[in-house]
Amino acid sequence: MDDVHHSEHIPKWKKDEIEDIKAKINEYPVVGLVGIHGLPSKQFQQMRSSLRDSVLIKVCKNTLMRRAIEESSDEVKSLEKYIDKETGLIFSQTNSFKIFKLLNSSKTPSPIKGGMISPKDIIVEKGPTAFPPGPIVGELQTAGIPASIDGGKVVIRETKVVAKEGEVVSQKLASMLTRLEIYPLELGLDLRATFEDGILLEGSELEIDEALYSQNFTAAARQAFNLAVNAAYPTSATIQILLAKAVMESRNLAVNGVIFTHGVMDTLLSKAQSEMMALASILSDEALDDDMKAKLGAQAAVTPPESGSDEETAPTEEKAEEETAEEVTEEDAAGGLGALFG
Repeated sequence: MDDVHHSEHIPKWKKDEIEDIKAKINEYPVVGLVGIHGLPSKQFQQMRSSLRDSVLIKVCKNTLMRRAIEESSDEVKSLEKYIDKETGLIFSQTNSFKIFKLLNSSKTPSPIKGGMISPKDIIVEKGPTAFPPGPIVGELQTAGIPASIDGGKVVIRETKVVAKEGEVVSQKLASMLTRLEIYPLELGLDLRATFEDGILLEGSELEIDEALYSQNFTAAARQAFNLAVNAAYPTSATIQILLAKAVMESRNLAVNGVIFTHGVMDTLLSKAQSEMMALASILSDEALDDDMKAKLGAQAAVTPPESGSDEETAPTEEKAEEETAEEVTEEDAAGGLGALFG
């Protein structure tokens, strides 16, 4: 009875406003709340107009907003705690993440006023300014900005954080920042929370670093490709690499196993020739015929031996042979044979 008595005293325009909000909550898949504190009326109207095709913005008294949300489903009631100060309702067919990005992109830089709290570290960069020499130098220094005259111009001597996040900005500093065209504030609609598909999403959860996610996807794709290749898992993306790897391993196996087959005979003959010449080079002249002596002489003329004893020659040649024929595991060998002879 108390509720009925109370509702009888609500003006009709308020009841209509509440019913309109409730109808829109049921009509749109995405409902949210935005902060509009400090946003000039003209700028707000411009944003509302520019966002009209994607987002419907409705502003009313917080009490009416609360009443409409309270009379909606239990899930939507979770939005009520985000009603604070100047608040607007948004309704959209677009998903919450796109709405957040859209609202952020519509924000514009704005100068800070004296007495306001800095929303972030305010940095004045080193370099020349557009000011001619004069009293401005002293005014900048008084505001905590290191300035001097250089080459007939007023310059900032060093990059400096003139106000840290959370600090109150003085009137002098605020004035100098505006004259330097440094605008620390961003005016726009601050998305506090949305309700979509039965899920409440806060504004901080909707802020996605797209560059980071893109890098993560690229890294994941690269790692998946490497895993598939190392595990010999054939896919449209890995099959060419796997076949090339199998051919290479098969060829190495054939060379190391001295298997006479097409594709490795040139390598085997070259290897045999190299081993023969290496052996001949350490034998005495009595053990060699004239033809072999001539070949050794011709080889020496083409490639003069490096300084060192004959005893050092054999290990070097053995090392070259090891580099020519790479050792493979039994598992790789089996795969290589299949590619070579299958």
